[in-house]
Amino acid sequence: MPQSPFVVSVGHLLRAPGDRCKEVRSGPLAGLAVTASAVPEDAEVTVAVTLDAVPGGVVATGRVTAPWVGPCRRCLAEASGTIAAEVREVFEEEHDPEQTYPIHGDRLDLEPLARDTVLLELPLAPLCREDCAGICPMCGTDRNMAPCRCVEAPKDPRWADLDALSEN
Repeated sequence: MPQSPFVVSVGHLLRAPGDRCKEVRSGPLAGLAVTASAVPEDAEVTVAVTLDAVPGGVVATGRVTAPWVGPCRRCLAEASGTIAAEVREVFEEEHDPEQTYPIHGDRLDLEPLARDTVLLELPLAPLCREDCAGICPMCGTDRNMAPCRCVEAPKDPRWADLDALSEN
């Protein structure tokens, strides 16, 4: 197993079911991106977990945190935030790739757990802020910076029957 800041020695736990230890590991992880957001390449991803020895493995319970950036879905300005996701996962020597993470000898690697958690938590359509007014579809003015002078957008004739219902 390659050495990384996320590799933890758990030999002492595997020999004593019921024992517990706390681990905090941090480091950059490359390639953490989804459609519109990503963790910057040089950013620290942090895994803070309590490792509990159970028969046949270790249960990791804690939190994964990482910063993210991406374009706002309404105004295209840079949006950013922090992922803080709770985790509870099982590491086993005889692991099922669909259910648990592997233990290699007396070591486990928290990197796959961190990677999976961050990828599942990254926003698919980020917002710079909840009340972002976006860009005017008529003139292109960023309505967060200045009010738009456009009149109401022309109505689509295909929606005329529904528009008539909303006017009542």
